[in-house]
Amino acid sequence: MRSFSLSLALRYLKPKRTFVSIITLISILGVTLGITVLILVISVMTGFDQELRRKVLGFEPHVVVSNESVLEDWRGIDKELHDIPGVVATAPYVQGPVIADYHGRVMTPMIRGIVPAEEKGINDLQQFVKEGKLDLTGESAVIGGELANQLGVSVGDKITIYAPGNIRAIIDELKREEGNPEAKSKTLAELKGDVVMPSELTITGIFDSGRYVYDSNVIFVPLFLGQELFSLGDAIHGLSVKTDEPYKAEAVKNAINRKLGMKAFGSTWIDRNKDLFDAIRLERNVMFFLLLFIVIVAAFGIMNTLITVTVQKTREIGILKAIGATTSQIVWVFLAQGMVVGFFGNITGIALGMALVAWRNEFKDWLARVLGIQIFPADVYQFSAIPAEVVPRDVAIICVSAFLICSIAALIPAWFAARLDPVKALRYE
Repeated sequence: MRSFSLSLALRYLKPKRTFVSIITLISILGVTLGITVLILVISVMTGFDQELRRKVLGFEPHVVVSNESVLEDWRGIDKELHDIPGVVATAPYVQGPVIADYHGRVMTPMIRGIVPAEEKGINDLQQFVKEGKLDLTGESAVIGGELANQLGVSVGDKITIYAPGNIRAIIDELKREEGNPEAKSKTLAELKGDVVMPSELTITGIFDSGRYVYDSNVIFVPLFLGQELFSLGDAIHGLSVKTDEPYKAEAVKNAINRKLGMKAFGSTWIDRNKDLFDAIRLERNVMFFLLLFIVIVAAFGIMNTLITVTVQKTREIGILKAIGATTSQIVWVFLAQGMVVGFFGNITGIALGMALVAWRNEFKDWLARVLGIQIFPADVYQFSAIPAEVVPRDVAIICVSAFLICSIAALIPAWFAARLDPVKALRYE
């Protein structure tokens, strides 16, 4: 029964020089474009989420332990952390904004003071170093690639780092002089107790993490140097913690908070990037439903085609019913047409979508050259290339949804065609 209905449906779908055939081709093209765009966008959004997680996990600790100010007795806290199940390694750090100057080029990056030997247990930063090496002995620094380009420095150059706390000391001195114009200005030697002297650091390495926010804003320095710049003495800003399973960091954080009490608190890598992850997930879901309307529009084209066929084939439908064709056979003639359109739309959509996902960056570069604009600015999206990850489950959901929409669109005219009275259908022929 269905083979008869399918053969008749394929006969009706054969290309002819009629308006109906053009609408059929447009309907297939609509389904193709809808599936192509859905696969491309969902794959890119998934790629963004997964790549961001990989970049964050490759560069940030799983848990950070800190408090509202600084950690004074951080060595005692460090010992307590190692007693907590799930904690693999810890490392002290100092982090804050500074002023970097190189031959008049001034930037305001973040410095992160670390002990490389201990930091290696948290993240292997050596894998990101593209020029020079991870050498933080003495007055040295390892700088992000984008920041190095902005400052115009390379390995072996020296940059001057100014502590931000100096601004407050200078402002206080200016206010003192304004309040008492006859007061003698302090000399550099007299200010030395209040002002942290600038540090001249030698660039020993340039790293490239693949994420713009790190590469354009981070300078690694020795821990002792960070402590000097922020006048911390032996204190630190926090402790980096690596867990045995990054996606179970929340449980370790809760254990840390219970053990340390009021002395310090923990925050996971998900907590520190929650807004970004939530935004990507929300955009991904919204884009799926918005782009699904492209397939729905194509389904209206299928419905329009089949309604037109129903009107044109009224006589044939009447003859089929008169010679004994059942209602289900007539329904399947038109339902099969919608399914065939959905099937071919799926096949071509998957092929085109996968091709665009595979060649997305080449297409982006070509489009940028043709239009003369920057299509994917790294400073906005934080990636140098468009990430993408094809998830079979997502592709299956897209294809099944498109096929069902096309089939439902065909069901309405099919039902009306099957209910035609053969006597009325043949009366006016």
